[in-house]
Amino acid sequence: MSSAITVETPLDAYSRTVMAAAERVGPTVVTVEVAQRVRPRGRGRARDVPGHGSGFLITQDGFALTNSHVVHGAHRIEAVRADGRRLAAELVGDDPDTDLAVIRVQGTDLTAAELGDSRALRVGELVVAIGNPYGFQQTVTAGVVSALGRSFRSVGGRLIDDVVQTDAALNPGNSGGPLVNGRGQVIGVNTAVILPAQGICFAVGINTAKLVAAQVIKEGRIRRGRIGVAGQNVPLRRLAVREHSLEVPGGVLVLSVEPGGPAERAGLVQGDVIVTLNGQGVGGIDDLHRLLTGEVVGVAVPIGIVRGREKRDLTIVPEDSTEVH
Repeated sequence: MSSAITVETPLDAYSRTVMAAAERVGPTVVTVEVAQRVRPRGRGRARDVPGHGSGFLITQDGFALTNSHVVHGAHRIEAVRADGRRLAAELVGDDPDTDLAVIRVQGTDLTAAELGDSRALRVGELVVAIGNPYGFQQTVTAGVVSALGRSFRSVGGRLIDDVVQTDAALNPGNSGGPLVNGRGQVIGVNTAVILPAQGICFAVGINTAKLVAAQVIKEGRIRRGRIGVAGQNVPLRRLAVREHSLEVPGGVLVLSVEPGGPAERAGLVQGDVIVTLNGQGVGGIDDLHRLLTGEVVGVAVPIGIVRGREKRDLTIVPEDSTEVH
């Protein structure tokens, strides 16, 4: 009898944790139903193609997080609550580079989820995913954090940082739903499943989502910088790395410079290798994208290059990536 109690007790504790997390966050989760207007080739008439994903409320006045790929380009969005109520929603803004979007749900008596800290996660920690896979509302799956600090390439080609890898089962329709810790705090936004692998699923860390949501709610979009070069990743000679005390063994080779762009004004030329930006090492194009945040737009920042055998420090003023030239 004592052995039965020993086996049963941890299972009960596990079940209670999962149940408590689901009960706490479940009321904040919505099914995001969309209609995409598709116009076939030729003379066919445009028709609506339905789609759906998941989302969750982050404020009591109706702001909710979901995935960009769920709502991008949709001309109609509805949010369906757990009790079946259908509420009109509109897109506030989305960011394909992090696969995140903010929608505004029209309704009353809305409950917001508590957002946690994805930096505080530990490998092996219990996590719970809540969403609507294949239209099955309020589906709960549980697993553990499999890895932290992953980078996942978005549809737009950029690496999404602070990605949480989990084995909590995700399926089509889970996209945009919350990944929750044992305390009922949202620590990620479920975004991708690696097929045909089993148990390899990803969520964008909630710290990234907080930054994106705050800027989207404030400005309707995400500001990112650009410097006006086309480049490719290149390794650097070990001698050059030692001689110039570089942090990284590679850089971005400048293949072309946009006429009149920030790089040309800063003095960059074809053949230069960018190795630092704003005091941080640039080991490749992904590092350059990561450092070209909205905070550096319009600000004079140092940029380090290797030209031939010489290292030079220049000053560049990145522009808003959405500006038209």
